[in-house]
Amino acid sequence: MTSTALPAATRTRAALRSVGHYLEMVVAMMVGMVALAPLWSLAWPGLADHPDLETLTMALDMTVAMGGWMRFRGHAWGHIARMCVAMNLGFALVLPAYWAGSLSAGAMEGLGHGLMLVLMALAMVPVPFRRTS
Repeated sequence: MTSTALPAATRTRAALRSVGHYLEMVVAMMVGMVALAPLWSLAWPGLADHPDLETLTMALDMTVAMGGWMRFRGHAWGHIARMCVAMNLGFALVLPAYWAGSLSAGAMEGLGHGLMLVLMALAMVPVPFRRTS
């Protein structure tokens, strides 16, 4: 039986590359929030009075910027879509609790962002596959 384990140095390089890519996505998301938020304020006066809608537009801004950066870096559309779903899933999970009155606006936003970061990291974990013979 042959070993398929990668050398430690290779695993370390791969991990560092993944961390670097993750940080690039987070920076792109922050740039998207800062750059696009003023456009929403102009296009939708009173948006700040609706924390759920404001949070959704913020998530959209982050998604557009992160997806654009990933495409610029040469990622396939499937990988971009998977990461976009992962980053928005956290908000999809907490918004119903906010609408039901179980979460404050701050808690909804904070939990959504926290889940976003965790789910994005999980989406980056390689999934082993089985070959069928």
